[in-house]
Amino acid sequence: MLHKSTTHKSFFSREEAALIGITLMWGATFLIVHLAVGHSGPLFFVGLRFVVAGLLTMVVFRRALRGITKKELVAGSAVGVTIFLGYGLQTYGLQSISSSTSAFLTALYVPMVPLIQWLVVRRPPRALTWAGIALAFVGLVFLAGPDAWQLGLGRGEIATLLSAAAIAAEILLIGRFASEVVSSRITVVQLLVGGLLSFATMPIAGEGVPAFSWVWLVAGIGLGIASALIQLTMNWAQKSVSPTRATIIYASEPVWAGVIGRIGGDRLAPLAILGAAFIIAGVIVSELKPRRRSNRELSVE
Repeated sequence: MLHKSTTHKSFFSREEAALIGITLMWGATFLIVHLAVGHSGPLFFVGLRFVVAGLLTMVVFRRALRGITKKELVAGSAVGVTIFLGYGLQTYGLQSISSSTSAFLTALYVPMVPLIQWLVVRRPPRALTWAGIALAFVGLVFLAGPDAWQLGLGRGEIATLLSAAAIAAEILLIGRFASEVVSSRITVVQLLVGGLLSFATMPIAGEGVPAFSWVWLVAGIGLGIASALIQLTMNWAQKSVSPTRATIIYASEPVWAGVIGRIGGDRLAPLAILGAAFIIAGVIVSELKPRRRSNRELSVE
């Protein structure tokens, strides 16, 4: 009797599945953020969210923090700065440009990551990875809508472009240091630096402390817990998932936001549904690997 030996391998690795999970969580937070910023300024809420996350992880990982190294402090601070710039510059840009334009310009971080990595590391992505990047970017453009093409070159557009670069830098920095640091320690530093910088720039932006509201308090604590889990997972998963592949997975965030919004009663435009399909296709295509011809392993009994 002939027996063919087969090996079963999951389509996504455990780390990639974890990144998909936190991307879904990102999408689910959209409605919460939208509600919270109606009761507080954006910088205050971002600061509250990340400081809560930082303090939470500090308590949970207090024993691990005793051995924190200078490299972890420097790397964590660098990533924390990019977190602050990504959120802060995008928020600043939204004061003078439409949300659709902001979404389109922010989406530029998707092609930025592999291009910057190629220039710095001199390692070009695989052809299928490029195809996944292209599909994901086209999907994000569709999600942004036709109004996103009404671009100028004002302060809002420039700030949003810089925020996209900051997001790309965050992903690349996490990928650069992930295998050389302890995830729990660097997560604490990232979150605290991002939150404290947001608080520190409130006077510069002319933003005051809002009147007390249970909305921003509960939302800030809830999203603080979510942010802690998200950053911890990114730092852990990107030890083995390349920045380029992680970027394509992160691009599915607006898809999940749209799904959650639809559940909440929002209506998705046909173009947005098409964009979601392109992004999902991009994630799948980037995971494909070329077939290699191999002899079947047969055993005879």
